[in-house]
Amino acid sequence: MAIVDNGIYVNGVRTDSPVTLDETFRRMHDCGGMGWIGLYRPSEDEVRQVAAEFGLHELAVEDALTGHQRSKLERYGDTLFVVLRPARYLDDVEEVEFGELHVFIGRNFVVTIRHAESPSLSKVRGRMEGDPELLARGPEAVLYAILDELVDEYAPVLAGLDNDIDEIDAQMFLDESDVTQRIYELAGEVIDFQKAIKPLQPMLENLLRGSAKYAVDLELQRYLRDVLDHILNLTERVSTFRANLDNALTVESTIVARRQNEEMRRMTEESIRQGEEVKKISSWAAIFFAPTIVAGIYGMNFTNMPELEWPFGYPLAIGLMVGGAFVLYLVFKKRGWL
Repeated sequence: MAIVDNGIYVNGVRTDSPVTLDETFRRMHDCGGMGWIGLYRPSEDEVRQVAAEFGLHELAVEDALTGHQRSKLERYGDTLFVVLRPARYLDDVEEVEFGELHVFIGRNFVVTIRHAESPSLSKVRGRMEGDPELLARGPEAVLYAILDELVDEYAPVLAGLDNDIDEIDAQMFLDESDVTQRIYELAGEVIDFQKAIKPLQPMLENLLRGSAKYAVDLELQRYLRDVLDHILNLTERVSTFRANLDNALTVESTIVARRQNEEMRRMTEESIRQGEEVKKISSWAAIFFAPTIVAGIYGMNFTNMPELEWPFGYPLAIGLMVGGAFVLYLVFKKRGWL
Protein backbone atom coordinates (compact mmCIF):
# COMPACT_ATOMS: atom_id res chain seq x y z
CA MET A 1 0.00 0.00 0.00
CA ALA A 2 1.38 3.42 -1.00
CA ILE A 3 -0.43 5.33 1.78
CA VAL A 4 2.16 7.15 3.87
CA ASP A 5 -0.29 9.01 6.09
CA ASN A 6 -4.02 9.44 6.04
CA GLY A 7 -6.21 11.63 8.15
CA ILE A 8 -9.75 12.97 8.56
CA TYR A 9 -9.92 16.53 9.92
CA VAL A 10 -12.90 18.37 11.40
CA ASN A 11 -12.44 22.07 12.25
CA GLY A 12 -8.69 21.66 11.96
CA VAL A 13 -8.48 18.72 14.37
CA ARG A 14 -7.56 15.18 13.32
CA THR A 15 -10.46 12.91 14.21
CA ASP A 16 -9.53 9.69 12.45
CA SER A 17 -6.64 7.88 10.75
CA PRO A 18 -8.09 5.31 8.33
CA VAL A 19 -5.84 2.53 7.12
CA THR A 20 -7.32 1.96 3.66
CA LEU A 21 -8.64 4.24 0.94
CA ASP A 22 -12.12 2.69 1.12
CA GLU A 23 -12.25 3.36 4.84
CA THR A 24 -11.10 6.93 4.25
CA PHE A 25 -13.84 7.62 1.71
CA ARG A 26 -16.51 6.10 3.97
CA ARG A 27 -15.52 8.07 7.07
CA MET A 28 -15.25 11.30 5.10
CA HIS A 29 -18.88 10.88 4.07
CA ASP A 30 -19.91 9.95 7.62
CA CYS A 31 -18.32 12.91 9.43
CA GLY A 32 -18.25 15.45 6.61
CA GLY A 33 -14.65 16.42 7.39
CA MET A 34 -11.65 17.08 5.19
CA GLY A 35 -9.62 14.12 4.03
CA TRP A 36 -5.86 14.43 3.59
CA ILE A 37 -4.41 11.43 1.79
CA GLY A 38 -0.65 11.15 1.39
CA LEU A 39 0.57 8.66 -1.23
CA TYR A 40 4.15 7.71 -2.07
CA ARG A 41 4.72 6.29 -5.55
CA PRO A 42 1.26 4.68 -5.72
CA SER A 43 0.18 2.08 -8.25
CA GLU A 44 -2.08 2.97 -11.15
CA ASP A 45 -5.02 1.19 -9.47
CA GLU A 46 -4.62 3.26 -6.32
CA VAL A 47 -4.48 6.53 -8.25
CA ARG A 48 -7.55 5.61 -10.27
CA GLN A 49 -9.40 4.60 -7.10
CA VAL A 50 -8.77 8.06 -5.63
CA ALA A 51 -9.68 9.68 -8.95
CA ALA A 52 -12.99 7.84 -9.14
CA GLU A 53 -13.93 8.79 -5.57
CA PHE A 54 -13.15 12.50 -5.92
CA GLY A 55 -14.04 12.89 -9.60
CA LEU A 56 -10.56 13.93 -10.69
CA HIS A 57 -10.18 14.96 -14.31
CA GLU A 58 -8.77 12.28 -16.58
CA LEU A 59 -6.06 14.57 -18.00
CA ALA A 60 -4.78 15.37 -14.52
CA VAL A 61 -4.84 11.69 -13.61
CA GLU A 62 -2.85 10.81 -16.72
CA ASP A 63 -0.27 13.46 -15.84
CA ALA A 64 0.00 12.06 -12.33
CA LEU A 65 0.49 8.54 -13.67
CA THR A 66 2.93 9.52 -16.41
CA GLY A 67 5.09 11.83 -14.31
CA HIS A 68 7.98 13.92 -15.62
CA GLN A 69 5.77 17.00 -15.69
CA ARG A 70 6.85 20.61 -15.49
CA SER A 71 5.81 22.75 -12.54
CA LYS A 72 2.26 23.94 -13.17
CA LEU A 73 -1.16 24.70 -11.72
CA GLU A 74 -4.34 23.72 -13.54
CA ARG A 75 -7.96 24.05 -12.47
CA TYR A 76 -10.60 21.51 -13.39
CA GLY A 77 -13.90 22.86 -12.05
CA ASP A 78 -13.61 22.93 -8.27
CA THR A 79 -10.41 20.88 -8.27
CA LEU A 80 -6.86 22.20 -8.45
CA PHE A 81 -4.07 20.06 -9.87
CA VAL A 82 -0.60 21.23 -8.90
CA VAL A 83 2.74 19.83 -10.05
CA LEU A 84 5.78 20.85 -8.04
CA ARG A 85 9.47 20.10 -8.57
CA PRO A 86 11.16 19.73 -5.19
CA ALA A 87 14.94 19.78 -5.09
CA ARG A 88 17.67 18.95 -2.64
CA TYR A 89 21.42 19.48 -2.68
CA LEU A 90 23.59 16.36 -2.34
CA ASP A 91 26.77 17.42 -0.53
CA ASP A 92 28.72 14.21 -1.21
CA VAL A 93 28.55 14.58 -5.01
CA GLU A 94 27.88 18.35 -5.12
CA GLU A 95 24.81 17.93 -7.32
CA VAL A 96 21.16 18.96 -7.23
CA GLU A 97 18.58 16.17 -7.21
CA PHE A 98 15.10 16.97 -8.51
CA GLY A 99 11.87 15.16 -7.65
CA GLU A 100 8.20 15.51 -8.46
CA LEU A 101 5.13 16.10 -6.32
CA HIS A 102 1.51 16.09 -7.50
CA VAL A 103 -1.20 17.71 -5.38
CA PHE A 104 -4.97 17.52 -5.90
CA ILE A 105 -6.99 20.10 -3.97
CA GLY A 106 -10.79 19.90 -3.76
CA ARG A 107 -13.50 21.37 -1.57
CA ASN A 108 -13.03 18.76 1.15
CA PHE A 109 -9.92 16.80 0.25
CA VAL A 110 -6.19 16.98 -0.32
CA VAL A 111 -4.35 14.21 -2.17
CA THR A 112 -0.56 14.31 -2.43
CA ILE A 113 1.33 11.94 -4.70
CA ARG A 114 5.02 12.07 -3.96
CA HIS A 115 7.70 10.77 -6.31
CA ALA A 116 10.70 12.07 -4.35
CA GLU A 117 12.17 12.18 -0.87
CA SER A 118 11.42 15.88 -0.55
CA PRO A 119 9.62 17.97 0.45
CA SER A 120 9.01 16.51 3.89
CA LEU A 121 5.22 16.23 3.88
CA SER A 122 5.26 14.64 7.32
CA LYS A 123 6.80 17.88 8.53
CA VAL A 124 4.04 19.84 6.76
CA ARG A 125 1.35 17.65 8.30
CA GLY A 126 2.90 18.00 11.76
CA ARG A 127 3.02 21.76 11.40
CA MET A 128 -0.59 21.97 10.28
CA GLU A 129 -1.86 19.62 12.99
CA GLY A 130 -0.07 21.83 15.50
CA ASP A 131 -1.99 24.84 14.19
CA PRO A 132 -5.68 23.82 14.05
CA GLU A 133 -6.74 27.37 13.33
CA LEU A 134 -4.72 27.43 10.12
CA LEU A 135 -5.72 23.88 9.16
CA ALA A 136 -9.39 24.76 9.67
CA ARG A 137 -9.10 27.17 6.75
CA GLY A 138 -9.41 24.18 4.46
CA PRO A 139 -7.50 22.42 1.67
CA GLU A 140 -6.06 25.71 0.35
CA ALA A 141 -4.26 26.10 3.69
CA VAL A 142 -2.63 22.69 3.15
CA LEU A 143 -1.54 23.77 -0.32
CA TYR A 144 -0.04 26.92 1.18
CA ALA A 145 1.89 24.86 3.76
CA ILE A 146 3.23 22.53 1.05
CA LEU A 147 4.36 25.48 -1.07
CA ASP A 148 5.95 27.13 1.94
CA GLU A 149 7.87 23.97 2.84
CA LEU A 150 8.93 23.51 -0.78
CA VAL A 151 10.35 27.03 -0.92
CA ASP A 152 12.08 26.59 2.45
CA GLU A 153 13.77 23.42 1.21
CA TYR A 154 15.09 25.34 -1.80
CA ALA A 155 17.31 27.38 0.57
CA PRO A 156 19.99 24.66 1.03
CA VAL A 157 20.03 24.17 -2.75
CA LEU A 158 20.73 27.88 -3.22
CA ALA A 159 23.48 27.73 -0.61
CA GLY A 160 25.05 24.69 -2.28
CA LEU A 161 25.00 26.25 -5.74
CA ASP A 162 26.35 29.51 -4.35
CA ASN A 163 29.23 27.66 -2.71
CA ASP A 164 29.98 25.76 -5.96
CA ILE A 165 30.12 29.02 -7.89
CA ASP A 166 32.50 30.50 -5.30
CA GLU A 167 34.75 27.44 -5.69
CA ILE A 168 34.80 27.89 -9.45
CA ASP A 169 35.70 31.58 -9.08
CA ALA A 170 38.61 30.59 -6.82
CA GLN A 171 39.87 27.83 -9.14
CA MET A 172 39.71 29.70 -12.44
CA PHE A 173 42.89 31.70 -11.88
CA LEU A 174 44.97 28.84 -10.50
CA ASP A 175 47.75 27.57 -12.77
CA GLU A 176 46.96 24.38 -14.66
CA SER A 177 43.31 24.57 -13.54
CA ASP A 178 40.59 23.73 -16.08
CA VAL A 179 37.06 24.18 -14.74
CA THR A 180 35.26 24.46 -18.08
CA GLN A 181 33.45 21.12 -17.68
CA ARG A 182 32.45 21.94 -14.11
CA ILE A 183 31.02 25.29 -15.26
CA TYR A 184 28.93 23.54 -17.93
CA GLU A 185 27.66 20.96 -15.44
CA LEU A 186 26.81 23.60 -12.84
CA ALA A 187 25.12 25.77 -15.46
CA GLY A 188 22.92 22.80 -16.37
CA GLU A 189 21.90 22.36 -12.73
CA VAL A 190 21.12 26.06 -12.41
CA ILE A 191 18.99 25.95 -15.57
CA ASP A 192 17.08 22.92 -14.26
CA PHE A 193 16.58 24.68 -10.92
CA GLN A 194 15.37 27.77 -12.76
CA LYS A 195 12.85 25.65 -14.69
CA ALA A 196 11.58 24.23 -11.39
CA ILE A 197 11.00 27.57 -9.66
CA LYS A 198 10.13 29.91 -12.54
CA PRO A 199 6.51 28.66 -12.95
CA LEU A 200 5.86 29.16 -9.22
CA GLN A 201 5.46 32.91 -9.59
CA PRO A 202 2.57 32.79 -12.09
CA MET A 203 1.07 29.89 -10.11
CA LEU A 204 0.90 31.96 -6.92
CA GLU A 205 -0.33 35.01 -8.83
CA ASN A 206 -3.14 32.95 -10.38
CA LEU A 207 -4.11 31.59 -6.98
CA LEU A 208 -4.28 35.10 -5.55
CA ARG A 209 -6.28 36.40 -8.51
CA GLY A 210 -8.84 33.65 -8.00
CA SER A 211 -9.09 34.21 -4.25
CA ALA A 212 -12.29 36.25 -4.39
CA LYS A 213 -13.99 33.93 -6.87
CA TYR A 214 -13.23 30.82 -4.85
CA ALA A 215 -13.67 32.45 -1.43
CA VAL A 216 -10.10 31.97 -0.22
CA ASP A 217 -9.64 33.20 3.35
CA LEU A 218 -8.11 36.69 3.61
CA GLU A 219 -5.46 35.61 6.11
CA LEU A 220 -4.54 32.72 3.84
CA GLN A 221 -4.11 35.19 0.99
CA ARG A 222 -1.53 37.01 3.12
CA TYR A 223 0.34 33.75 3.67
CA LEU A 224 0.33 33.06 -0.06
CA ARG A 225 1.70 36.55 -0.76
CA ASP A 226 4.52 35.84 1.68
CA VAL A 227 5.39 32.67 -0.25
CA LEU A 228 5.24 34.68 -3.47
CA ASP A 229 7.77 37.16 -2.05
CA HIS A 230 10.15 34.31 -1.25
CA ILE A 231 9.71 32.91 -4.75
CA LEU A 232 10.54 36.27 -6.30
CA ASN A 233 13.74 36.41 -4.25
CA LEU A 234 14.59 32.88 -5.32
CA THR A 235 14.04 33.72 -8.97
CA GLU A 236 16.31 36.76 -8.75
CA ARG A 237 19.10 34.84 -7.06
CA VAL A 238 18.97 32.00 -9.56
CA SER A 239 19.04 34.51 -12.42
CA THR A 240 22.14 35.99 -10.80
CA PHE A 241 23.70 32.53 -10.58
CA ARG A 242 23.10 31.96 -14.26
CA ALA A 243 24.61 35.34 -15.18
CA ASN A 244 27.65 34.63 -12.98
CA LEU A 245 28.18 31.27 -14.67
CA ASP A 246 27.87 32.84 -18.12
CA ASN A 247 30.54 35.36 -17.11
CA ALA A 248 32.67 32.61 -15.59
CA LEU A 249 32.50 30.62 -18.81
CA THR A 250 33.60 33.66 -20.82
CA VAL A 251 36.50 34.33 -18.45
CA GLU A 252 37.50 30.66 -18.40
CA SER A 253 37.48 30.57 -22.21
CA THR A 254 39.75 33.61 -22.24
CA ILE A 255 42.10 32.04 -19.70
CA VAL A 256 42.23 28.75 -21.61
CA ALA A 257 42.91 30.62 -24.88
CA ARG A 258 45.69 32.59 -23.20
CA ARG A 259 47.25 29.40 -21.83
CA GLN A 260 47.05 27.80 -25.26
CA ASN A 261 48.71 30.85 -26.84
CA GLU A 262 51.47 30.76 -24.23
CA GLU A 263 51.98 27.05 -24.88
CA MET A 264 52.12 27.64 -28.63
CA ARG A 265 54.64 30.45 -28.10
CA ARG A 266 56.75 28.20 -25.88
CA MET A 267 56.62 25.40 -28.44
CA THR A 268 57.53 27.83 -31.23
CA GLU A 269 60.47 29.14 -29.24
CA GLU A 270 61.57 25.60 -28.51
CA SER A 271 61.25 24.69 -32.18
CA ILE A 272 63.32 27.73 -33.16
CA ARG A 273 65.94 26.85 -30.55
CA GLN A 274 66.11 23.29 -31.82
CA GLY A 275 66.39 24.57 -35.37
CA GLU A 276 69.37 26.70 -34.37
CA GLU A 277 71.00 23.70 -32.75
CA VAL A 278 70.40 21.65 -35.89
CA LYS A 279 72.00 24.41 -37.97
CA LYS A 280 75.09 24.40 -35.76
CA ILE A 281 75.38 20.63 -35.83
CA SER A 282 74.90 20.54 -39.60
CA SER A 283 77.44 23.33 -40.10
CA TRP A 284 80.13 21.61 -38.05
CA ALA A 285 79.37 18.32 -39.77
CA ALA A 286 79.88 20.00 -43.17
CA ILE A 287 83.11 21.64 -41.98
CA PHE A 288 84.55 18.33 -40.84
CA PHE A 289 83.23 16.62 -43.95
CA ALA A 290 85.53 18.65 -46.26
CA PRO A 291 88.80 17.33 -44.72
CA THR A 292 87.27 13.88 -44.66
CA ILE A 293 86.83 14.00 -48.46
CA VAL A 294 90.48 14.93 -49.03
CA ALA A 295 91.70 12.36 -46.52
CA GLY A 296 89.47 9.77 -48.11
CA ILE A 297 90.79 10.44 -51.58
CA TYR A 298 94.46 10.15 -50.62
CA GLY A 299 93.79 7.22 -48.40
CA MET A 300 92.67 5.03 -51.31
CA ASN A 301 96.33 4.02 -52.08
CA PHE A 302 96.06 3.85 -55.85
CA THR A 303 99.38 3.24 -57.66
CA ASN A 304 99.06 6.11 -60.13
CA MET A 305 98.58 9.10 -57.80
CA PRO A 306 101.18 11.75 -58.91
CA GLU A 307 100.73 13.78 -55.72
CA LEU A 308 102.14 10.91 -53.65
CA GLU A 309 105.57 11.37 -55.25
CA TRP A 310 105.35 15.18 -55.28
CA PRO A 311 107.32 16.94 -52.52
CA PHE A 312 104.43 19.35 -51.93
CA GLY A 313 101.69 16.71 -52.02
CA TYR A 314 101.36 16.44 -48.23
CA PRO A 315 101.26 20.22 -47.62
CA LEU A 316 98.75 20.53 -50.46
CA ALA A 317 96.46 17.92 -48.91
CA ILE A 318 96.69 19.56 -45.51
CA GLY A 319 96.06 22.94 -47.10
CA LEU A 320 92.99 21.68 -48.94
CA MET A 321 91.55 20.22 -45.74
CA VAL A 322 92.18 23.31 -43.65
CA GLY A 323 91.24 25.71 -46.42
CA GLY A 324 87.99 23.91 -47.27
CA ALA A 325 87.01 23.76 -43.64
CA PHE A 326 87.86 27.43 -43.12
CA VAL A 327 85.85 28.53 -46.17
CA LEU A 328 82.81 26.58 -44.99
CA TYR A 329 83.23 28.07 -41.51
CA LEU A 330 83.18 31.59 -42.99
CA VAL A 331 80.10 30.83 -45.10
CA PHE A 332 78.12 29.38 -42.17
CA LYS A 333 79.24 32.16 -39.85
CA LYS A 334 78.08 34.80 -42.32
CA ARG A 335 74.64 33.15 -42.53
CA GLY A 336 74.36 33.09 -38.76
CA TRP A 337 74.40 29.32 -38.44
CA LEU A 338 77.44 29.40 -36.13
